[in-house]
Amino acid sequence: MNHESRIVEGTVIAQLPSGLYAVAIAGPQREQAQVVAHIGGGVDRNFIRLLVGDRVLLELMPRDRTRGRVTKKL
Repeated sequence: MNHESRIVEGTVIAQLPSGLYAVAIAGPQREQAQVVAHIGGGVDRNFIRLLVGDRVLLELMPRDRTRGRVTKKL
């Protein structure tokens, strides 16, 4: 079984409590999927702020594809 995380591009659609963000990603056949993501260490340490509408790279968790970590702001 492969436990590698998957890197995808998404758009922040909402800011949630406790430092979480709702991010929309394009799935197969261009259907939208929604993921709940938190900020990764490099983004947080460098005081990069995320706003609704920002494009981001996120790493999906291997066990639960509805959760992820924002690794870079595009």
